[in-house]
Amino acid sequence: MKYLIGLLVLLCAIAAPATPFEDTMAQRTLACTACHGKQGRAGPDGYYPRIAGKPAGYLYNQLLNFRDGRRHYGLMARLLDPLSDAYLLEIAQYFSALEIPYAPPARAAADAITLKRGRMIALQGDASKDLPACAKCHGQALTGALPDTPGLLGLPRDYLNSQLGAWRTGQRRAHAPDCMARVAKRLAPDDLAAVTSWLAAQPLPANPRAADALPAPTPIKCGSALPPAASVSVPTGAVSQAAARGEYLARAGNCVACHTERGGAPFAGGRAIDTPFGTVYASNLTPDKATGIGDWSADDFWHALHEGRSKDGHLLYPAFPYPNYTLVTRADADSIYAYLRSLPAVSRANTPHGLRWPYSTQAALAAWRALYFAPAGYKNDPAQSAQWNRGAYLVRGLGHCGACHAPRNALGASSDMMDLSGGLIPMQNWYAPSLTSPHEAGVADWQLPQITRLLRTGIAPRGAVLGPMAEVVQQSTQHLAPTDLDAMAVFLKALPQAAGPKEDAGPAMGSAMALRGAKVYTDHCAQCHGDKGEGVAGAYPALAGNRAVTLPATTNLVQVVLGGGFAPSTAGNPRPFGMPPFATVLSDADVAAVISHIRASWGNHAFAIGELTVGQQRSSTAP
Repeated sequence: MKYLIGLLVLLCAIAAPATPFEDTMAQRTLACTACHGKQGRAGPDGYYPRIAGKPAGYLYNQLLNFRDGRRHYGLMARLLDPLSDAYLLEIAQYFSALEIPYAPPARAAADAITLKRGRMIALQGDASKDLPACAKCHGQALTGALPDTPGLLGLPRDYLNSQLGAWRTGQRRAHAPDCMARVAKRLAPDDLAAVTSWLAAQPLPANPRAADALPAPTPIKCGSALPPAASVSVPTGAVSQAAARGEYLARAGNCVACHTERGGAPFAGGRAIDTPFGTVYASNLTPDKATGIGDWSADDFWHALHEGRSKDGHLLYPAFPYPNYTLVTRADADSIYAYLRSLPAVSRANTPHGLRWPYSTQAALAAWRALYFAPAGYKNDPAQSAQWNRGAYLVRGLGHCGACHAPRNALGASSDMMDLSGGLIPMQNWYAPSLTSPHEAGVADWQLPQITRLLRTGIAPRGAVLGPMAEVVQQSTQHLAPTDLDAMAVFLKALPQAAGPKEDAGPAMGSAMALRGAKVYTDHCAQCHGDKGEGVAGAYPALAGNRAVTLPATTNLVQVVLGGGFAPSTAGNPRPFGMPPFATVLSDADVAAVISHIRASWGNHAFAIGELTVGQQRSSTAP
């Protein structure tokens, strides 16, 4: 298990904008249309396809596929990670219902013989190569078939080529039967080029909507929608009281986030965790005896949490946050163990770690532990209330907030894992702001209900979560009992606060950069954040007077501008607004200029950033 990635991006929302704000799906999905074009009519470069008017079932499938790892595109996965199935379905239905005129087809870029071959494959297939006609599943007019088969017309040739190539190489997958993968692998390169050239050159019929479901015999449904994956559960009556308690505690520790590979079985491991020393792979926690913890005893599990030792005695890497989990009580450890033992066993061998020498050796790990780790246990502070102590136990132990919100040295260790003074999350290019500073993410002057609301819903009048912290709220804190959230709020509010702000020392913004930044802001940002950075309460954060904007660490601002993002879908905020990703729209110079403009406008006073700073982070938001 890697340490829980935590980040509070505190975004103040104050006055309403000067122009009227309408809460519509068009407004909520601006993060989609930034790439897919206005109203989803396709991006200008031909790479981002039209989504308007596509069958809702198809769009919903693809959103799930991007989120769950069957399709691979970093910006899409990042946007969709914190969103619920229900919200993804609503987004799909919204774009499906749009009736937007299609652009004229591109001029054919192939000779007549090639186009003739493409037409034959599309409409008739080729029995000699066991190639079915595209029209068999996509409709005789090739405009798709309800409920979930897309149309093939109105798409650029480059996009069609890239998708068929992705099917051929396994970069794009679907639920079984994955017939598109089989078809794509049977297409010879010449045939692939022929069919995509012909499809891209065809005009749309007068009625471009998808046809009703095709008559019997029903063709194979390639990647048809399956019911959303249910959370792991055990039949009623078969769950012990300890296992039920353990399920709750595993939520508090967000164990599933690290021990589940994208698109994989819950708790079956395999997720890659990048560290400065190489890659660590999370282990299988299901009760499979050969590959999981099926032959572990409760004592073995306790030693892993409390001492950082596996069943066979070897030392565990602190990407598994045992420096925090050592505070977990034996009773809670036994409950989590009982819950994990109640899960369905999944046979999945653990992936060997990919760490560089000498970090891959037990000797090096033993030396690290001698310097930075000693088993401990949580001890109540008699000077504090029972509620404060419960909050401290959750924040410092199970919640392991210090795994992200504590500074680390060159060896990846913190001198005090209980320190919550902020730090750069290794390999993530996110800064977890200090919880002990009123100038970063301290909440000492917040009302307790505001803190609780932030942890439960992801949004509050004085803040919202974005980035890695959205995962924490979605998968962990929103599921905690009100009493535990209240306790965490009491503890966080009582944290001693730093005396003064960190010094803002850096370059000033030149006149050319100022003009450029103001223009980029007007063109791309003012629509949501307002002409004067005032924002929209409950939707878009104010940038004026926003302490997240003026942090000396600018990594979060760069991440948000490049990669965009949504607050998490929660019971209290099921339909969050999104921030568009600008990685494919703005250059490094544009991003540096607009961030510098925001940091120096409307009463904000912070230094400018340069193109190099943006360029260094762009790789972490690359598609």
